[in-house]
Amino acid sequence: MKQFSVLTPPSVKKGQQLQTLATLGGVSQAITLARLIQQHIGTSIIVTHDTPSALSLEVELSYLLQNSNINVCLFPDRETLPYDNFSPHQDLISQRLETLANISQHQHNVVIVPVNTLMVRLPPKSFMTANVMVLNKGDTYSLQQARQHLTDTGYHLVEQVYEHGEFAIRGSIIDIFPTGSRQPLRIELFDDEVESIRFFDVDTQRSGMARDAIRMLPAKEFPTDTNAIEGFRQRYRRRFEVISKEAESIYQLVSRNLMPAGIENYLPLFFDDTATLFDYLPKESQLITLGDIDKASKNHLHEVSVRYEDRRIDPLRPLLAPQELYLLHDELFAAFKPLTRTQIIQQHDVNDTDNAGQPLVQFELPTHAVVANVEKLPDINANHKLKQPLIALQEYSASHTQLLFSAESEGRREALLELLDKIGIKPKQFKHINDYLEAKDKIGLMVSPLSRGCVLTDTPKGAVSIICETELFGQRISQQRRREKQKQVSSDVLVKNLAELKVGQPIVHLEHGVALYQGLETLDTGGLVAEYLKLEYSGGDKLYVPVSSLHLISRFNASGDGDAHLNKLGNETWAKAKRKAIERIRDVAAELLDVYARRQARPGDAMTIDEQEYAQFSQGFPFEETVDQETAINAVLEDLQAPLAMDRLVCGDVGFGKTEVAMRAAFVAVNAGKQVVVLVPTTLLAQQHYENFKDRFADWPIVIEVMSRFRTTKEQKSVVEQLSEGKVDIVIGTHKLLSSEANFDNLGLLIIDEEHRFGVRQKEKIKALRANVDILTLTATPIPRTLNMAMSGMRDLSIIATPPAKRLAVKTFVREYDQATVREAILREILRGGQVYYLHNNVETIEKTAQNIRDLLPEARVVTAHGQMRERDLEKVMSDFYHQRFNVLVCTTIIETGIDVPSANTIILDRADMFGLAQLHQLRAVWGALIIRLMPI
Repeated sequence: MKQFSVLTPPSVKKGQQLQTLATLGGVSQAITLARLIQQHIGTSIIVTHDTPSALSLEVELSYLLQNSNINVCLFPDRETLPYDNFSPHQDLISQRLETLANISQHQHNVVIVPVNTLMVRLPPKSFMTANVMVLNKGDTYSLQQARQHLTDTGYHLVEQVYEHGEFAIRGSIIDIFPTGSRQPLRIELFDDEVESIRFFDVDTQRSGMARDAIRMLPAKEFPTDTNAIEGFRQRYRRRFEVISKEAESIYQLVSRNLMPAGIENYLPLFFDDTATLFDYLPKESQLITLGDIDKASKNHLHEVSVRYEDRRIDPLRPLLAPQELYLLHDELFAAFKPLTRTQIIQQHDVNDTDNAGQPLVQFELPTHAVVANVEKLPDINANHKLKQPLIALQEYSASHTQLLFSAESEGRREALLELLDKIGIKPKQFKHINDYLEAKDKIGLMVSPLSRGCVLTDTPKGAVSIICETELFGQRISQQRRREKQKQVSSDVLVKNLAELKVGQPIVHLEHGVALYQGLETLDTGGLVAEYLKLEYSGGDKLYVPVSSLHLISRFNASGDGDAHLNKLGNETWAKAKRKAIERIRDVAAELLDVYARRQARPGDAMTIDEQEYAQFSQGFPFEETVDQETAINAVLEDLQAPLAMDRLVCGDVGFGKTEVAMRAAFVAVNAGKQVVVLVPTTLLAQQHYENFKDRFADWPIVIEVMSRFRTTKEQKSVVEQLSEGKVDIVIGTHKLLSSEANFDNLGLLIIDEEHRFGVRQKEKIKALRANVDILTLTATPIPRTLNMAMSGMRDLSIIATPPAKRLAVKTFVREYDQATVREAILREILRGGQVYYLHNNVETIEKTAQNIRDLLPEARVVTAHGQMRERDLEKVMSDFYHQRFNVLVCTTIIETGIDVPSANTIILDRADMFGLAQLHQLRAVWGALIIRLMPI
C-alpha cells in the first residue's frame, strides 16, 4: 500500500471525491488533521462518530494550530435526548447560534461536530440572515422598536438580566445579554438615538468598557413573532388531524406565545423548509470524517426510532416523524457527496484494546487507502515492582536517540523530569511540537494535551519517537473543566438583587421589623418618579421603601416562610426584640472574651509574606477568584501574619474553591520556612489532592509528598525520614500522618479536609498538634459542634457561598425503580460525553447490579468500586474512571468525599431510603448536576 508522511498528508486530487488515510490514532491522527487543515484554503468540517472524540479533538487541534490564524470551534449538541420534554440550556443555544452565524460569515476555519449532532435539522440560513442585527452607536433605535424586535427574536423581558436571551428596559436604558456575547450589554438612549453601548456586570450593575457596535443574534433557533406563530398553527393543523383544546397542549401553548420545554422537537413547524449544517458551509469546504460514521449514524437513528414509538401516543404533544427532525442515513451520505472528503480510519494491532480494555474490532484496510508512515511504540510502560521502574524506556532510548516526551500539565512535567533524571535522560523543554522538530536538540519535553504517541519515521530530523504519559504510565493524568477565566457572579446579592425576592416573601426592615414583600411600585412624590418596595405589616399596614434604601432590607431567616410573625407598625415589639438580642450578644461576648484571653496567652508564629512571590503564585490560578473566595483568602492571610495561632473553618460546597484557599495558605507557610500537612479522610482524596498540589506548585522549588495505603511501606518510611529531616515541604495523607512515627522538622500549618470524618483517637492527635501550629479546616458539610464553635467565635469562620460562573443548580428526581428511567438517565449523560455514578451500597450484590446495567445498556462501559477491594485494584479502577476509560461507575459510598471528576455530572442512588440525611446532602453537594434517587416500590 501507498504511504504518506503525517507532516505532509495528501490532499484530495481534482476529480477525486474521496480519499482514505489510515493512521495509528492519537498523535499521528491529530498531526495529520492539523496539516490537512493548514493545506486547505477555506473551511474544514470534521465529523466524529461520538461526542467524546469531538471534545478531545477540539483540545488537540487548538493546541496544534495555536500559532496559526486558524479558528477551531465545536458545534455543540443540544444535550437532550430525541423527543425530550427538556429544552437545551440557554448557553448551549447561544453557542449553537453563534457558531451558525460565524460559519455563514466564514469566520470559522474548522468546525468539529459529532455525527448525531450533524443529523439534526436546523433553521434555514435565511432565518439567521434576516434576524442578525448590528446596532451601532448613533443609530436610531426607539424603546418600542427594541421591545418589539427583541421579543420577536425570542428574547425574554425580565426585571434584571442574568443569562443569554434576556433583556430589561428601565427608563431610557436597555440591558441585554445577546446570544453569542460573553457579557451582557447596556444600551443608553438619548430620545431615539443610541448614545452609548457598554458592557456591564450583572452583579454590581456597573457599566464597563464601551463598544461602538454590537451584533444581536436571535435568542432561539426559531422565530417567535406573530407571523411565525400563525405559520406554526397552520402547519400544525395540516400535519395533525386532531387539534387538542386542552390549555396545556403544545398547540394551545404556542398559540398563546408560550414556548414550553421541548419545543425544539417542533422546529419544522415554524418554517416552510429546514436546513442542515451543510447549507451553512461555504462552497469550497472540505469534509473530514473520523471513525465509523456509517455505524454511528444507524445506531443513532435506531435510538430515535425507539423513542419515537414509545412516546408518539400523546394527544397533548403529538410527535413529528424522525425524518422531519433528522437526516436519515441515505440523506446524510448524499449530503457528503458535493464536498471533497477525506476519510481517516485507525489501524489496529491484533492486541490493541479500547479505553475499557476490550479488544478492538479488526478489519481490512480498503485497497485505495494510503497508510501513515508511522510506527507503533513498543511496550515501555513503567513497572513499579522493579527497582528501576523505567528500565524499558532506558533500553529503548539507547537505540532510539531522538525522543519527544509529552506531559499533560506543569506538575506532571516536573514529576516526569525527576523520573527521567534517574535514568540519565535530560530533555530540553519546548512549548510546541513544531519548536522541537525545528530544533537540533535530540531529546525534548513539552506540556500538551496529546495522547497516545508513536514513531514519526520521516521528519526532517529523521525518526522521532513521541512518548506520552499513556505509554509510560498507562493513564491520562489531567482532566480539566471546560470553564474559562472570566468574571464570576457574586452570591452576595441577597436583597441587593430584587429578582431574588418573590411576592409574599417575608423580609426584615432594620427599623420596623418583619413584613411581607408585595412587589415594586412606581410612585410620583412631589414630581419625582421613583421605584419603591411595597412592604405589608401586621394589620394590613403598608410601608414604601425607596430602592435606594435596599441596605435597610435583609432576608428573614427561619425554618420556613410560614414561621414569619409579622410586626405591627408603630408599636414597641420590634424595638424590644432588638434590645433582648443585644443583651444576649453581650452575654456571649463575655464568654468569648474569656476564650480569646486564653488564646492570647499562647501566641503563635507570625509569618511574613513576600508580596512579589505571592502575587506571582496567585497569577497561576487559572480562574478568576469569586468574591467569597477572595474574602476567605484574605482572612487566612491575615491570620497567618498575626502573632496568634490560626484556627479557621472554611465552609463551602465542592467546586467552590476551598482547595485554592488551602494552596495559598500552604504557599505562604512554605515560603516562611514552615512545613505543611494536608490531612484528608480517604486514600482517593489524598491522591487527587497530591496531583492537584503538584500541578499548582510545578514552577516552584517546593517538595510535595503523599502518604497513604497506595504507597508501599518502603516509600512511606522514606517520606517519614524526609519529613523529620525537613526535606519535604508539603505532605498530603490520611490518618497515617498522625502515627507516632511521623515527626516534623518545623511544622507550621495543618490543613484538615472534612475534619468530622476522623475518629476520636485521631482527633485527640490533631488536638495535640493544635498547641503550636496554625489550623485551617475545609468542609462542605460541617457537623453541628464544629459549626457551633465557628458561629460562637471559638473558631474563625469563612463561608464560600459563591458558585463558579455558569455552575448549574442540581436537579433532583425521586422515582420508583424503573429500568426505563435508569436507561434514560445514563444514556442522556454518556451521549453528551459525560460519566455516571450508580451508587449501590451493598458489596454482596454490587457485581450483579453492574451486570444488570451492562445488559440494559450494552454501549455503556461499566466498572465497580468498593472498599473491600485491594488497594492497587481500587486505585486502578478510580484512575481509569477519572481518565474516562469507563463511563459508568457502580460503587458504594467510598466515593462520598469530594473527589472531583469534572465529566461526572449524574449520580443515581439505588435504594435512597437506606441513606442518612447527611449522606444524601453530602452526595448531592459533591457530585450531582443531576441526581435520581431510586426508591423501592
